[in-house]
Amino acid sequence: MTKSKTSSAMKRWLARALLPIAAAACSFAAQAAQPLKIGYSDWPGWVAWQVAIEKDWFKAAGVDVKFEWFDYSASMDAFAAGKIDAVTMTNGDALVTGSGGAKSVMLMLTDYSNGNDMIVAKPGIKSLAELKGKKVALEQGLVEHLLLLNGLKKAGLKESDVKLVNVKTNETPQTLTAADISAIGAWQPVSGEAMKAVPGSKPIYTSADEPGLIYDVLAANPASVKARRDEWIKVLKVWDKVVAYINDPKTQPDAVKIMAGKSGVSPAEYLPLLKGTKLLSLEEGKKVYVKGSGFDSLYGSTKTVNEFNVAAGVYKKAENVDAYLDPSFTNAK
Repeated sequence: MTKSKTSSAMKRWLARALLPIAAAACSFAAQAAQPLKIGYSDWPGWVAWQVAIEKDWFKAAGVDVKFEWFDYSASMDAFAAGKIDAVTMTNGDALVTGSGGAKSVMLMLTDYSNGNDMIVAKPGIKSLAELKGKKVALEQGLVEHLLLLNGLKKAGLKESDVKLVNVKTNETPQTLTAADISAIGAWQPVSGEAMKAVPGSKPIYTSADEPGLIYDVLAANPASVKARRDEWIKVLKVWDKVVAYINDPKTQPDAVKIMAGKSGVSPAEYLPLLKGTKLLSLEEGKKVYVKGSGFDSLYGSTKTVNEFNVAAGVYKKAENVDAYLDPSFTNAK
């Protein structure tokens, strides 16, 4: 489950101010007879779509859909280049890609991270408060950075109370072995690799401590959203069937087998990763897709990450959050 959220590709997107987004948008009408192309990557809330793909549920729903498998950053690059109609990404990364020119509409929530994103500390460190004055390695500007700041605030600390070391997320396991590093920020399975690299290390703060800090969504090109609304609604209704199949104890083993197979691990290895992701049915999504200021609202969460992105220098000017949000698809009957 390599969820490379924003990664180093982020800077490339921000430099692509002249991407041919308008040209791509104009082509959607001509492509109406083509399958809806959706980019997805290795995160349980997105691999879940594999169940519908292998069960042929989209055909049964009367909608032609083609899912294309990518590394996470590559999926957003493909979306920015107009090669796919929609992409699975975090709500914060939707703002990042949008700030570079590739605007999107968040049609629905697939899940929120419920423990898979974490701050992992070396043996002997039991809380974030104990990190004061110590070095923490993570990829600055990404969601683990936001997760750390959220936790430090709860612990009565500021970012300046720790010494941040900027490293790529996939390098955090070996970084934790360094004598002067006390903790790292990473998501599964990278965080799990870090704990294996340093026996006795453990998570001291995770996304389960702040549900809604990191939402995952299906976001589509605005032109496709407008031209093919009825088809997108059919796609969303298939999602409900997927969530029910995964959550039903009778069918969950089959679902986990399908998802694990796509991710290249055993079902036994995959099940804990699935448990760190809270899948959201459309009905559950409706309760989140309402205006509010807290993390129980997609609006509130996205506003928070928008402010974080500006403060962290991910992009200079705040994005218009409301322009990315349209609950009418989730609420469609």
